[in-house]
Amino acid sequence: MGAFFLLRLNDHIQYLNRIKATLNGTGDFRGSGHHDCKLGKWMDSAGPAEASEVGPAAKAVFDSLAEPHRQFHEASAKALELSLAGNAGAAETEVTAMHTLSALLVDRLLELDRLSAAAK
Repeated sequence: MGAFFLLRLNDHIQYLNRIKATLNGTGDFRGSGHHDCKLGKWMDSAGPAEASEVGPAAKAVFDSLAEPHRQFHEASAKALELSLAGNAGAAETEVTAMHTLSALLVDRLLELDRLSAAAK
């Protein structure tokens, strides 16, 4: 099970890297809604059951992913929009928020992995 949580972590990092490439002028990814990325699709489908299978602590961590995940997508969309409009200062504020939220998501996905490993 733990490897599956690490796959979701990888999905998030790949998404973040694609956003960063566009912001740096080396990509053309425009992002997606928080229900449409790989992590979001998992969160809306198998995620709740997989976290519950690990135990109540894992389910609580899983449940705590929803809001920062939504906010991450909002910040990344705003960063892209502002960057494309030439407003670098405002875009940088959103990039900072995006990275802060990403770090929170990474920490929680790693916690799911730790809980899963401990449950074995």
